[in-house]
Parts: sequence; structure tokens; C-alpha cells
Amino acid sequence: MPERFAPLFAPLTQNGAPAIYARTSLVDLTLGHLGLVFGATLAGGLVALALGILVTRPRGAAFLPLSRTLVQIGQTFPPVAVLALAVPAVGFGAEPTLIALFLYGLLPIFENTLAGLRDVPAAAIEAARGMGMTPRQRLLRVELPLALPVILAGLRLSVTINMGTATIGSTVAATSLGEVILAGLQSGNTAFILEGALVVATIAVLVHDALLILERRVGRRAAGAAA
Repeated sequence: MPERFAPLFAPLTQNGAPAIYARTSLVDLTLGHLGLVFGATLAGGLVALALGILVTRPRGAAFLPLSRTLVQIGQTFPPVAVLALAVPAVGFGAEPTLIALFLYGLLPIFENTLAGLRDVPAAAIEAARGMGMTPRQRLLRVELPLALPVILAGLRLSVTINMGTATIGSTVAATSLGEVILAGLQSGNTAFILEGALVVATIAVLVHDALLILERRVGRRAAGAAA
């Protein structure tokens, strides 16, 4: 019930402008925002994880410089520039925003995948090899479970970054909380700007903390398994 906060935001309005954005439901905007972030993060996580596994295998080590260059593209080009290039190719809506968020979130997950897999104790790998495990079994049963806390930390960072970045999706007609902020900028309504920013920030903090709790629980399990 955002209208209950109208008295709080009313001093930030001018000339009788509304204090609460009501053109679109905040619930719908929030769900759309979360859909963009988690959709892009899921796709980016799968790609970054696959690349991280590839370049930490003996046969794929030579592709590390190329893979690192590819995942750094998203951090090199601002998301706004990616949107400008993607819109002519895929049109307006969620698609260009997903592309921008996908590219922007690759690097943290990739680098943490590398760090996690490289930090797996050699003794654990040797023990798995001594038990007769195949390379695939060692990866799935030993390396990935032990590296998972570090990988989740990269995932958490990627989600947090994209939670704020997704607001620019509204400039290309994607459903996100950036619609509230954009409406405030266009009309000079500070209440709208603050309203949108507060909702985005609150969701970002809640999602960050939820992933942090998950990361710590997985870390305790991994530490117990390694011991």
C-alpha cells in the first residue's frame, strides 16, 4: 500500500504533483525488475561457470586469456552503450536489457569460479583420484562442491550490481523500477525519484543478505566436507 507513504513524500512535490507513482503497480514493476535481474544472472551464471570450468581443465587452459577478454567486455562497455547497440538488433523491451545485464554480470561469476576451483585443496583432489573417480566425477563431487561458496559470492556480487543497473531498462520500454525514477526525472518530481530509488535499494539489500546467508551455509557444509 504505497499510498500510505504519501504524507512522507508530499513535501518533495511541487504544484500539487502526486507524491506516489500510480501509473503502474509497484508490485508489477518489482516483479518485472526481479525477472530481468534473475533471468540475466541465470544465463550469465551458466556461461561464466562453463567458461570457468573449461579454462581450469588441462585441455582448456590455453583459452583463459580469450575467455577473460570476452567476459570483461561487459565491464568495458557501459550498459547504456550496450542498450544502444542492442535495440536496433532486437527491438525495444526486455531483450536489450537482458543482453546488457547478461554482459555486465559475467565478470564476477567467472573470476570467482576460477578462484574457487583453483583453491580446491590438492589433497582432496588426490584423495578422489585415489578412490578411482573419473575427472568428471572429481569435478562434480569434489571440486564444484568445495568451490561453491566462492562461486556464490561472485553470483551475489553480480546480482547486486545488476539490481541497480536494471533500472536503465525502462529507457527502452522494459518493465523495471526504473520507470518510477524516469518519470520523476522527466517531470521534475523528486518524490518519484526517491520512491523508486528506495524500493530498488531495499530489494538489493534484501537479496544481497539472502544470498549471503546461503553462501555462509554452503561454506560451512563445504568446510565440513573438506575436513
